[in-house]
Amino acid sequence: MKAFRYERPTQAGAAVAAHGGAPDARYLGGGTNLVDLMKLGVESPGLLVDVSGLPHGLIETTADGGLRIGAAVRNSDLAADPRVRARYPVLSQALLAGASGQLRNAATVGGNLLQRTRCLYFQDVGKPCNKREPGSGCPAREGVHRDLAILGASPHCVATHPSDMAVALAALEAAVLVHGRHGTRTVPLTELHRLPGNHPERDTVLEPGDLITHIELGPVEEAARSVYRKARDRASFSFALASVAAALDVHDGTVRRVRLAFGAVAAKPWRAWTAEERLRGAPATPESFAAAVDAELEAAEPLRDNGFKIPLVRNLAVRALTDLASERSSAGGRDPEPSR
Repeated sequence: MKAFRYERPTQAGAAVAAHGGAPDARYLGGGTNLVDLMKLGVESPGLLVDVSGLPHGLIETTADGGLRIGAAVRNSDLAADPRVRARYPVLSQALLAGASGQLRNAATVGGNLLQRTRCLYFQDVGKPCNKREPGSGCPAREGVHRDLAILGASPHCVATHPSDMAVALAALEAAVLVHGRHGTRTVPLTELHRLPGNHPERDTVLEPGDLITHIELGPVEEAARSVYRKARDRASFSFALASVAAALDVHDGTVRRVRLAFGAVAAKPWRAWTAEERLRGAPATPESFAAAVDAELEAAEPLRDNGFKIPLVRNLAVRALTDLASERSSAGGRDPEPSR
């Protein structure tokens, strides 16, 4: 084992100072991803800054009726919170779909956002990988890529982001609060993660030493009628082949508000802006939903073995939106009771 230094500060400023932006420093939360990467030899930090004890473990209601979620909140606690289940069911469902119970009990919200790709080539230090070692190549393009990206990829990388929670947060337009060496700032969740471009080694827009402290959700009216759907190879814990987070508000058979995001199709949660624009003011029918999703997926560039993701995402999205529209219809135009 490679020796490393370990620090456990009690305040965000002290954690950022301890990290100092050093290339070999890493923040440690639940450790459910970082420790695995250390075992594989993908990560070999010289300093671990344990942030699990920072005062960021609360879920608080904000003045406007939204939620402020500490980065140290455990995934299981967030999924079970009654406010989340009632106001943002898509988030609770995504968390419950994301991992086994043991992992959810250990994993933190901040760490979930920053987990790294599960691409086989990234995790195998015996193989080249531009994300792990820039300039070494991307063998996944011609090799094993069934689970990898169909949207936003580049010649340098076709990895996907593995988080389920992040897909729901993208649909909900969450804001990420960041404490860095030069102060604090807010980053929209949809802008936190990067597409690979020419620099696939950079997963996010965060600078060295930046620490996520909180996630904020606004009072999204249509989020009370939302759902997360995930397709995977087995019913037990498994990463997504494709997933969809959807929220819908229908009035008199017409889409009034809609939010839609896809997972496991790109290096970041994919907010379906084109589909949403097509749907606003359109009939709340399976045909309209399909046409809008098809317009979003026109940008897809599948590889040899992952073209099946296009109809898979389409079917997941159309089914999710149709079910939400039917739920509204069956409620007689009234808001349905939140699921419990």
